Amino acid sequence: MIRIAHFSDLHYGTKNQAEADRCFGAAIDRAIALGVEAAVLSGDATDHALDLHAPAAERLFAQVRRLADHCPVLMLQGTFSHEPPGTLAIFKLLGGRYPVHVAERIEQVALTAQGQWLVSAGWCFDQLPAGARALFSCVPTVNKAAVATAVGAADAAQAVGEHLAILVRGFVPINRAARLKGLPTIGVSHGTVFGCLSEHGVPMAGFDHEFTTGALFAAEAQAFMLGHIHRHQFWERESRTGRQCVAYPGSIGRFHYGEEGEKGFLVWEVDADQAHFAVEPTPARRTIDIVFDGKPDLDTLRTTVSQQDVAGAFVRVRWTVADEDRHEVDRRAIERLLEGAAETKLEGRIVPVVRTRAAGISQLAHLADKVRVWAQVTEVQLEPMLTCLQTLSTQEPEAIVEHVLRRQDIPCDVSSANAEPMTDLETVSLF
Repeated sequence: MIRIAHFSDLHYGTKNQAEADRCFGAAIDRAIALGVEAAVLSGDATDHALDLHAPAAERLFAQVRRLADHCPVLMLQGTFSHEPPGTLAIFKLLGGRYPVHVAERIEQVALTAQGQWLVSAGWCFDQLPAGARALFSCVPTVNKAAVATAVGAADAAQAVGEHLAILVRGFVPINRAARLKGLPTIGVSHGTVFGCLSEHGVPMAGFDHEFTTGALFAAEAQAFMLGHIHRHQFWERESRTGRQCVAYPGSIGRFHYGEEGEKGFLVWEVDADQAHFAVEPTPARRTIDIVFDGKPDLDTLRTTVSQQDVAGAFVRVRWTVADEDRHEVDRRAIERLLEGAAETKLEGRIVPVVRTRAAGISQLAHLADKVRVWAQVTEVQLEPMLTCLQTLSTQEPEAIVEHVLRRQDIPCDVSSANAEPMTDLETVSLF
């Protein structure tokens, strides 16, 4: 049996440095206290390309070096937009007590009893290396552009999943050989499992996702350690190979508002025929969302603040108002109510005024016909509009103005003795 600390999606960068470093540092402290024998970072250690002199890069190097002084470390290539190819190469040179291996290609690595990494020459071992203590099968982020070049852009999304399913089945013979010798078998990859949930609770369903749970279990590895999805979740099954488990630890910290679930890392105990893990929480920041369907109500906000502890929390207030009411939102009053928060983010959604256009109205010859079409499109009563139009056509402007100023009713139809007088509202609408 081997005990492994599994971290993922650290996202060190300028914006996330404080959150990532606090959480990763606490996780390393806990992993060392628990006596883990190896550590796996399953992708996206950085949030974007980092300069070597960047403070975030310095803190990440220091933390990984601290981890490498305790146990061997395996780092996997993550999403290219977060970790441009070559970003992780420098970690091989850290020179800790134990080596850091960077898996940038599809390969297998064996961890020896002396804490060294043995790397396959090709995509897998032909036979188990002597002195191996555990076997890791590494599948870093797939370059979908290369797949598109080979099979065409239209078929690339589905082809990635199909080829990866074939690939992981190719690890079966060597995994079986390792199991017969009593060695733990572990898969490590970075990608999306069909049907998993995002950190915002959205099911990830589509043909462009890399894995299915069936394909991962088919590799016959006891544990499959994944990265990329920021929400902790897992799948497990009992089979003839023993107890298999596939899991995401989720991101090390809470980097966005609205993320669901706790944040942490996993401590695995993997044997030749079973795998178990425990979730270890990290001191991720607290986020609070306060949402109004209309204009923010300060009394409701005051009540919410009194019921929730906003001190030190990251608070986001969201609302939706019509365009003409946007200036009625008192942003300063909201900020004053949330003075104890570590950060206050105000997001107002403005609903624009929508004017309905009547197709073909410009082609009509008579104004009365245009009014009929416009009234139908805007669902306005037609008769009062036509009556007002006739009044404008038959009355002198001076007479209309005189009646408005004197607040007298204007006859809507001077040609009809039975016509009802116009109201003030209809009179004003003429202008």
